[in-house]
Amino acid sequence: MHESASDSAVSGPQAGRYTEARGSDMKICIIGASGKLGQYMTQHALDRGYEVVGVCRTQSVPKLERFAERITIVPGPTNDPEVIAQAVRGCDGVLTVLAPWGMDDYASGTAQAVLDHAEPRARLVFSCGWHITRDGKDVYSIKLKALVKIGGFFARLARVVDLDDQVEACNRIFASDSRWTVVRGSDLEEGPSEGVPVWSRHVGDPILQSNRTRRTDFALFMVDAVTNDALVQEAPAIVSRTSPSAQRHAS
Repeated sequence: MHESASDSAVSGPQAGRYTEARGSDMKICIIGASGKLGQYMTQHALDRGYEVVGVCRTQSVPKLERFAERITIVPGPTNDPEVIAQAVRGCDGVLTVLAPWGMDDYASGTAQAVLDHAEPRARLVFSCGWHITRDGKDVYSIKLKALVKIGGFFARLARVVDLDDQVEACNRIFASDSRWTVVRGSDLEEGPSEGVPVWSRHVGDPILQSNRTRRTDFALFMVDAVTNDALVQEAPAIVSRTSPSAQRHAS
């Protein structure tokens, strides 16, 4: 048994109203398609019969070789407005991996380009980690807070990752009146799919306690969100539907 969409914890795809899926008529853009999460999203979208446009850096195009005959690839920096404008044209949904790489506002630049150039009624689905909060009501463990603070400090010092820029990217999304969803992933692991993850509005809710999700299922949730109207302007924090905490909630 699951709670309704108005409750804090929601059991996934069966909760809420769906936009009718249009199968092969649906056109999806995946920004960051060459990464692990992006490749899983690409496969899930193709499995649903969607037309797929993938965006990735030029040097990463070979990573998409297995999809080369089935998708359109737009090479270039994902924070380049011209690249994004070309890629999202005519797309019903845009799935974006908010990667906080470097010190050049990469995540916020990518988010802004998507917000500026996506079709007016497109579903915009973004990925990030649990450390992002929309309303300040998330409750974080000491371990998670330490990882974000210490790990983020050294990553920024090394000029490799800028978590603050990912926060800025999400704040811009939250302020938008577009049809967005920000999916906040728990700790990820590889392995066969366990189904669409369950979600809650706030980190710290009991259903999320297990803090693990298969990476392929993170991607599945992202693709699923395109046709789930219950997730419009939501920032779901997800966890595996077979995790102990999700099972306790279901029972």
